Amino acid sequence: MNLYSTNNKYLRVPFKEGVFSSLPQDKGLYMPENIPVLDPEFIRDLHLYSLPEIAFQVSRAMLNGAIPDADLQQIINEAINFEAPVVKISEQIHVLELFHGPSLAFKDFGARFMSRVMAYFLNEGEKELNILVATSGDTGGAVALGFLGVANTRVTILYPKGKVSAIQELQLTTNGQNIRALEIDGTFDDCQALVKRAFNDSELKDRFRLTSANSINISRLIPQTFYYFNAYAQLQRQGYTKVVFSVPSGNFGNIGAGMLAWKMGLPVQQFLAATNANDTVPSFLQTGVYQSKPSVQTWSNAMDVGDPSNWVRIMDLFDNNREELKKILTGYSYTDEQTLDAIRQVHADHGYIMCPHTAIGWMALKQWMNDHTTEDTAGVFLATAHPCKFPDIFSDEIAREIEIPAQVKDLEYKIRVVVSLGNDFESFKKYLLGRQ
Repeated sequence: MNLYSTNNKYLRVPFKEGVFSSLPQDKGLYMPENIPVLDPEFIRDLHLYSLPEIAFQVSRAMLNGAIPDADLQQIINEAINFEAPVVKISEQIHVLELFHGPSLAFKDFGARFMSRVMAYFLNEGEKELNILVATSGDTGGAVALGFLGVANTRVTILYPKGKVSAIQELQLTTNGQNIRALEIDGTFDDCQALVKRAFNDSELKDRFRLTSANSINISRLIPQTFYYFNAYAQLQRQGYTKVVFSVPSGNFGNIGAGMLAWKMGLPVQQFLAATNANDTVPSFLQTGVYQSKPSVQTWSNAMDVGDPSNWVRIMDLFDNNREELKKILTGYSYTDEQTLDAIRQVHADHGYIMCPHTAIGWMALKQWMNDHTTEDTAGVFLATAHPCKFPDIFSDEIAREIEIPAQVKDLEYKIRVVVSLGNDFESFKKYLLGRQ
């Protein structure tokens, strides 16, 4: 499997190099040289396969020999060892629950797969791998657990001060071992900018072997395709052949993975990019003007991204043709007030409790389904995180019904260790170099 840069289609690097370097030198993002189209018979018979079996077949086609089958199977068995069930909410409306992994968020798929791929490629005696990751909430926790205790690696997590939930912060700051947390006085976009700049700093590159665990890393994107195929398989068993996916979207890696699955042959009727007040993409789809903007804080904090990195990948999939993209992608944005109303409505009508990100996905799906003829179509919104991670947004009545997983209860007894920094690059660089 070879990769090219979104800024230079003539650049070619092997998968291993792309995984470890994360970003090309030209500041683009890596994309697969060839996107394989899966056998139509495999798609037709998806309902016969389990999630790990689907994951193996999809990744095997995508990687095209970059990892031998036996080793790839072992990686899948270790990384994808939890379920992602499709749950019916109402007639034609379903939720894909992606929070059954260790960190209770969809990021577990990418982080666990990536950590094992990196461990596979990391040869004994090589220079320590320094992994930098910016998080708006859930990425950091998933990466921390994915890499915790992995030999010859050090993970540095940057998160915006005061802009993640209490439980998310505990997941970032209580790991110890090879995981360290930096509280940045700024936004997620500031954290992301620091990470990107570090990769292009010659002194840091000479001193450290740097890579990223954000969705800018191609090894995060590939495993996120698995649950789209698996969701379709579950719906096939219910008799559906048409599906619409509504994806809560922040940095646009999640929906980018869905579109990659679509390019591989998954028959998706429509994707919905559901955002909060950080509506850069919905505005672009409507006006044709892409205008990044400073992110604003919302209740759906993991989606507080004003300049989504993965958008260039989505545009690349469509050769930067907005009109072609709009045939398969519709954008929506919602306020905090609408989000809280949706949480209350779904709980009252269906007894189901959604996290704020998931609620935005539900609203977009309902709006699209109401505007289109969908008699034989399954609508699926993605539940990206367990509601227990956002206790402050729920009424006492709803909060009492949320079952708290054991791993969250255990966080209360762990010691929080964090370093506070400003959002200037020199402070971050000094910290990495050990001068601060």
